[in-house]
Amino acid sequence: MSELKDKLILVVDDEPRMVNFMRMNLELEGCRVISASNGREALEKVRDEMPDVVLLDIMMPVMDGFETLRRLRQASSVPVLVLTAKDDEEDRIKGLELGADDYIGKPFSHRELVSRIRAVLRRHYTPPPAPQTMVRVDDRLQIDFARREVLVNGERVNLRPTEYRLLYHLVQNAGYVMTHEQLLSKVWGPEYRDETHYLRLYITYLRQKIEEDPANPKYILTERGIGYRFVDFKREVASVER
Repeated sequence: MSELKDKLILVVDDEPRMVNFMRMNLELEGCRVISASNGREALEKVRDEMPDVVLLDIMMPVMDGFETLRRLRQASSVPVLVLTAKDDEEDRIKGLELGADDYIGKPFSHRELVSRIRAVLRRHYTPPPAPQTMVRVDDRLQIDFARREVLVNGERVNLRPTEYRLLYHLVQNAGYVMTHEQLLSKVWGPEYRDETHYLRLYITYLRQKIEEDPANPKYILTERGIGYRFVDFKREVASVER
């Protein structure tokens, strides 16, 4: 039985042939598919139908995909895959910055479409294991994985699910270098081992939220050409106590 069986997918695209292609392939996986031809209609469908995933085209009449995504993120955390031109990196980055969970470049195959949707659902609905103790990095930064809370100077910082998963894996391996491939596989899934731009973008997001000076980070350190390392705060605490 397909893991996508009975999932409700909203396809937002003004090209009937593209909508029909996605509908046919998703229904083969047991999905239920609804569609919208512009952003305004899409926002109404999300509100009324509560889909499990939204496939959102960028170029549409009435309201384009970027504005639709911006408004959608004000009210919903539903997983969104942005549909972009295959080589349009600017659109991909803008979509991710506005809160998209992933993108898929046109034209795409049935296999790629289904794989991306499965990966997004897995990330969105499967939280990482949560240790039951507060992690005190230093006086400025504390993380309570049991409550999914990050505190900077005593103030709670809101992290998106992907940011939280990335921080979790970095902190749990504090002091050790995690390669690009390891982090991509653990946070996004094995299908994303080569998508290093995802990692760079979300490391930037995390640094902006937890570092005092994101341009000169002291928590999330870059190991050039290899990956990233979270500061070994346990060793630093031990050396201070001695």
